[in-house]
Amino acid sequence: MSKKISGAEFPLAKIFSSEFDYVIPSYQRPYAWAVDQASELFDDLYDFYSIEPEEGYFLGSIVLIKEEGKPYSEVIDGQQRLTTLTILLSAITSFFTGDLRSDFESYIREPGRASQGLKPKPRLSLRDRDREFFSCYVQSLKFEDLLSLDQAMLENESQRNVQSNSQLLLERLEKKFSGDEERLCGFGAFLVQRCFLVAVSTPNQQSAFRVFSVMNSRGLDLQPTDIIKAKLIGKIDSEELKADYNNRWEDMEVELGRSGFNDLFSYIRMIYAKEKAKRALLEEFETHVISKVGSPEVLIKDVLEPFADALDTVKGCSYEASANAQDVNDYLKWLNKIDNSDWIPSAILFLSQERSNPEYVLWFFKRLERLAAHMHITARNVNQRIERYAELVKALESPHDAGSPVLAVELTEQEKEDMLNAIDGNVYELTARRRNYLVLRLDSFLSDGGATYEPKVLTLEHVLPQTVDPDKTNWAEFWPSADERKLWVHRLANLVPLNQRRNSAAKNYNFDKKKQAYFGGKSKVSSYILTTQVLHIPSWTPEVVSNRQKMLLSVLNSNWELGGL
Repeated sequence: MSKKISGAEFPLAKIFSSEFDYVIPSYQRPYAWAVDQASELFDDLYDFYSIEPEEGYFLGSIVLIKEEGKPYSEVIDGQQRLTTLTILLSAITSFFTGDLRSDFESYIREPGRASQGLKPKPRLSLRDRDREFFSCYVQSLKFEDLLSLDQAMLENESQRNVQSNSQLLLERLEKKFSGDEERLCGFGAFLVQRCFLVAVSTPNQQSAFRVFSVMNSRGLDLQPTDIIKAKLIGKIDSEELKADYNNRWEDMEVELGRSGFNDLFSYIRMIYAKEKAKRALLEEFETHVISKVGSPEVLIKDVLEPFADALDTVKGCSYEASANAQDVNDYLKWLNKIDNSDWIPSAILFLSQERSNPEYVLWFFKRLERLAAHMHITARNVNQRIERYAELVKALESPHDAGSPVLAVELTEQEKEDMLNAIDGNVYELTARRRNYLVLRLDSFLSDGGATYEPKVLTLEHVLPQTVDPDKTNWAEFWPSADERKLWVHRLANLVPLNQRRNSAAKNYNFDKKKQAYFGGKSKVSSYILTTQVLHIPSWTPEVVSNRQKMLLSVLNSNWELGGL
């Protein structure tokens, strides 16, 4: 076999011919272009076709593992463009009949020529999971059947993208050409004659990935997990085992989604490295994980699969057990409202160890939510968070009796003091995400777990206004001291959550009018206990607010076990 790396520019008429037989290998990512990318490609092509009657259009490069003189082409880079171009050519062909249809169909499927040993087959074969689907609906031009499928019932994201992009391109073609077969044929001729791809052919996988790393110029890059997969699966000797572990890998990717699966590798890297990443994920995962685990089989079976299962539970809030499952999932829901994911490595490590011990799982996640809330509300930066969670990961990995509490998840006395100071301070001056989390968590404690919190709009409103006009309202009568107003205006007791936008005219109303016209909304009730409590208070004086502050701090102190007061 030649070891030469070769590259040449070809029109699509040559790219989609018997000289190339494209196969998407099983380790490749799924078809990931969504309507945004497909729309951009079509618009670029149509705009160029409309204003350039003679010039050629360059579509970028594809990288193939291909022997010289043989059509078999393993696609390393270019799957997204080749697949989308196939959908576009198929969509164009579906508008034609007779000889014109047969002509264009030859770019989609090899018609076969017995004299040359060519059998009828699609010119592009997707990954195993999507191959039959793509051939049946797109390459066989059965678009009406494809679009009639319920998207929710399709097997995976790749098939949903195929369906969505097919619909988009069919609609664009109909809109631009309005059934004018001659004009549509002209556009199709432009595609196959004046649109070019550079095909780079390399003799083996190693050189193909080397070329790919510097040539991928359009579309969605391969994720680090795709490269890791190619290396790991390629090391398995048995073809039967290779197929088995490839399927197990794809099952995890489908379960978590492409983005979630890539995140999994970052979380695992953190568990092994226990420090902030300094280099690219691909390099760090190789250094900290692969080099320590050993064989690909062990990595997939004993590391990736348990952590993938734990991550699916953590992100889906779907813990199952004979006891405590609902309470655990409630804590997971609150953890997922934190504005960072630094807590996840310790969560999935713990769950992979102790899933079958529901009493301990409840104990741990109650404290992990408190720890995450502490760092969220006290504005710990990313380095401080990573350092703190690394201590927890180390403790979880250290020798200890099964089921015995890992005390590193507990707050230290200093952390408890810091948290108490934060929640008793000017809460409104925290960032919106931090103060919203605190107020909603407090409301949940008051509801005793009976409420759910997925507000589309959340506004924190001051009961005592930030600005008091003694000529227009009676606030100054009850709050004559400006210093006292300043002391209380931004604190927890003076804030109420609303599920509506601020009403600039209402914010300075007198207390009674504010309750009637604003806090209760149109229905005169509120979905938040904190706000309902205010609706039932007859007056809003410094004494009322001071007592309310003590009550609310007591609730937080009791539920988060902060040891204060």
